[in-house]
Amino acid sequence: MNTDDELARVVRDHAGRLAGSLVSLLGDFSAAEDLVQDAVEIALKRWPVEGVPDRPDAWLFTVAKRRGLDVLRRQQNYRSKLAAFEPPVQPPPDDRLRLIFTCCHPALAREAQVALTLRVVCGLTTAQIAAALLASESAVAQRITRAKRKITDAGIPYRIPRDDELPERLTEVLTVIYLLFNEGYLSSTAERAHSRDLVDDAEWLTALLHGLLPNEPEVAGLLALIRLHRARTAARFTPAGDLILLEDQDRTLWDHAAIAEATALLTRTAHRHHAPGPYQLQAAIAACHSEAPTWSETDWPQILVLYDMLLTLQPSPVTCLHRSIAVSYVEGSAVALAELDQLALDSYPLFHATRAQFLRELGRNAEARQADELAAERTANPAQLDLLRERLAH
Repeated sequence: MNTDDELARVVRDHAGRLAGSLVSLLGDFSAAEDLVQDAVEIALKRWPVEGVPDRPDAWLFTVAKRRGLDVLRRQQNYRSKLAAFEPPVQPPPDDRLRLIFTCCHPALAREAQVALTLRVVCGLTTAQIAAALLASESAVAQRITRAKRKITDAGIPYRIPRDDELPERLTEVLTVIYLLFNEGYLSSTAERAHSRDLVDDAEWLTALLHGLLPNEPEVAGLLALIRLHRARTAARFTPAGDLILLEDQDRTLWDHAAIAEATALLTRTAHRHHAPGPYQLQAAIAACHSEAPTWSETDWPQILVLYDMLLTLQPSPVTCLHRSIAVSYVEGSAVALAELDQLALDSYPLFHATRAQFLRELGRNAEARQADELAAERTANPAQLDLLRERLAH
């Protein structure tokens, strides 16, 4: 372990999984979070001296268990549960999925459901959740606190809902997994450019959900979307960790077998269901990119049609931003820039980076430089920052 920051990241990654396991077994968010925090503090003191254990998750679990017995020895119900624990390599197969469904209870406001689940089950920080939701950290923290209190006060049960209860929770469950994947695919923090662990978690949870609900087209759509993006992983970064944009990637490094399998899953789903939802449409857009032999052969008119369908189902300024890129290839950069400038996305770094690209294409280089500077001010991702700084240096 080379740096304190890297050590802290490893501790937090394992602590996030530990929190989900403890909540599911204790049934108490506050007690579980206290135990996790204690275990994290002890790890940050001891691991730099003793080294990272072979099984960090089991080490943290054991410390949390011992701390729980000390703090809660007068509460027999917690003590008996803790005493029965064995350190798991990972939670039982459906454990985290149960907890996600618990957090996504319709008694909670939608924003609170998503924020709480990302924090407690997925282990994201408040800052990461705020970036994902385009909200302030204070607002996200308040949502999480209120949601935990409501779950405890209302006695919301820890279980996967009955079949007739699934539809009212599925949208939020998919949103949580999608945002978890996004954070793993391109991090919002300065600690790392991306996280393979978070992407692995997102794919695993989606596959688990697909097994539970094999006939839900949007679950299959999200699974195909994640797998299509993962198939391009080997070409996304240089050995030094520099970000490689899609148009510059070496497509021979893509996992074409995985692309074919994900596309086949999407096609089977489309044949069975004739009303594609947002995740199926996003997967179809990813498939258009993944199946193009070269960047110049990308089917931009088809991608633009798919974005128009997506906006009809799920209007979003971020989707409008991505659509503007397709517009630039179909109708030109001037039209795309005019559409982009109608969006209120000043805090979103990709908004400014995309404006910069359109402005450069129009020969408005001074304005493009200003837009790149704004993008650099608004991102913490190290790979994005390096790319923007390289542009600004020329």
